[in-house]
Amino acid sequence: MRHEIDTIDRRLLAELQRDATLTVDQLSERLNLSRNACWRRVKILEEKGVITGRVALVDADKLGLGLSVFVILRTSHHDPDWLKRFRDAVTSFPEITGVYRMSGDLDYVLRARVADVKAYDRLYQRLIAKVPLDDVSASFVMEEIKDTTIVPVEVR
Repeated sequence: MRHEIDTIDRRLLAELQRDATLTVDQLSERLNLSRNACWRRVKILEEKGVITGRVALVDADKLGLGLSVFVILRTSHHDPDWLKRFRDAVTSFPEITGVYRMSGDLDYVLRARVADVKAYDRLYQRLIAKVPLDDVSASFVMEEIKDTTIVPVEVR
């Protein structure tokens, strides 16, 4: 169910996406709202599922996970049993940070973070051991030009 988002909610969401550590007092000051009104809006957005969580973003390079990989999968298997095995497999690997079912001639695109090409190969070997795939290709990111978690909520 879609929640109506007014201009104040959009500004609130923009502020929280930039810095989720802001206190209600800091948010209310930035939005020119009372503390209670600001707190109520945050709670409603959480209850409605608009705000789904608050996280700390980390530098993958500093954790030794400097290689981003996009994995393109094609399969001739589309039955419910295969799909369950696939979902279970891809969600069990912490290196896989995104899984997308695609339209067109691709079936799935995975996004992964690994240390290097050897680490990707180990991930690949573990994945194909868990679920049959027809065609797998990987593209290694040479330069991250933009990578954000921010959803564009501000009215322009």
